Amino acid sequence: MLMNFGFFGIQYSFGLQQTAINPIFSFLHADPSQLPILNMAGPITGLLVQPMIGAMSDRTWVPGLGRRRPYFLIGAIGCSLCLFIYPHVTALWVAVLLLWLLDISNNTAMEPFRAFIADTVPEHQQSTGFLMQSVFTGLGITLANVSLYIFQQIGWLQQTSEAGIPYWVFGSFYIGAVCSIGSVLVTVLSTSEREPSPEEMAAIKAQPSGPAHAVKDIIVAVREMPTALWQLALVYLFQWYALFIYWQYISHSIVQSVWDSTVENTEAYSQAVAWTGLVNGFYNVVTFISAFGLMWMARKYAAKYVHAFAVTLAALALLTIPHIGNKYLMFAPMIGFGVGWASMMGVPFMIVVGSIPKERYGVYMGIVNMMIVIPMLIETVSFGWVYRTFLGSNPANAMTFAGVSLAIAAALTLTIKTAAKPATAE
Repeated sequence: MLMNFGFFGIQYSFGLQQTAINPIFSFLHADPSQLPILNMAGPITGLLVQPMIGAMSDRTWVPGLGRRRPYFLIGAIGCSLCLFIYPHVTALWVAVLLLWLLDISNNTAMEPFRAFIADTVPEHQQSTGFLMQSVFTGLGITLANVSLYIFQQIGWLQQTSEAGIPYWVFGSFYIGAVCSIGSVLVTVLSTSEREPSPEEMAAIKAQPSGPAHAVKDIIVAVREMPTALWQLALVYLFQWYALFIYWQYISHSIVQSVWDSTVENTEAYSQAVAWTGLVNGFYNVVTFISAFGLMWMARKYAAKYVHAFAVTLAALALLTIPHIGNKYLMFAPMIGFGVGWASMMGVPFMIVVGSIPKERYGVYMGIVNMMIVIPMLIETVSFGWVYRTFLGSNPANAMTFAGVSLAIAAALTLTIKTAAKPATAE
């Protein structure tokens, strides 16, 4: 559990990115159709940073810290600094620039956690290890979202800064800054990594290091990538395209369907953002709880069937959201979305580790992240045009589009060629 505890702080930061960053852009007068392109930081930094960190960490050994933990620490420090500064931005371009720095830090800290589990946990317990990351994902994102709602209820925090950002946003970011470095320090100080044998250490030292050689490793790994990972990449194309739409437009959809208003109405939109935080927090509570059920299912059934089932529930949730006018009923579809999110955070990695050599976990986990961020990058450069041209600039249509995309992802999951059944935990 402690080896995954650092995931909590990283996911708190990610929760703020899901729920608070786009409203901050809106408070700074960004046009809704600009939101995809303003979110380009996430996919670009993920595409460049995570594979590099994965490949470099395979070649790293720092006495006292090990292979993966140095990257946890560096990323967490950067993340905490960015979160502390973020609500003080005064211009849209500053908010976008700081998002780039925050994403670089998050990616540096997060990427090695997948390989850390694969390195240190016995094979028959890896499904539990990865799904424990889903548990901490649920906890971290829940706290981030609930904190937004709680601070928004405090009357004297309703005032705004000179830039127009409500003061209730500030507290959540300050808590995130503390959680990020604090939780990672718990993992760094309480866990250890297996020290390489003299032969393994000699092999690490003999390998050329640096970004150029990391790029070469990535290219070779892509050429040798197993069929199952190529099939997973197609699933991820539709899955992560849909999720990026959800995070960008969910508060816009809720203010429209529940408050019968738009983002131009600052008071209504502030209430919608706070309620979005509560709704997102709820689905992450579901993620926390359902992760335990998915652990059982993943031991009993092939990972692809578990994931297809969970993503189907998430698709139905997104298709339902635009038609709900009661803010309390908005929690119902979030049950399905929470189950889907729990699976997305853990189950596909069982497919990955069952298909790749152990000594290349780092570089392949980075490549899997490329599969995540490339669809997001495609969304940032394409969906603004789709939103204006085909969806009538209507956030309800954006949610429906995302739901259909998730349904396609669920169907494609069933085509992945995997072992019929994962290893059973002892």
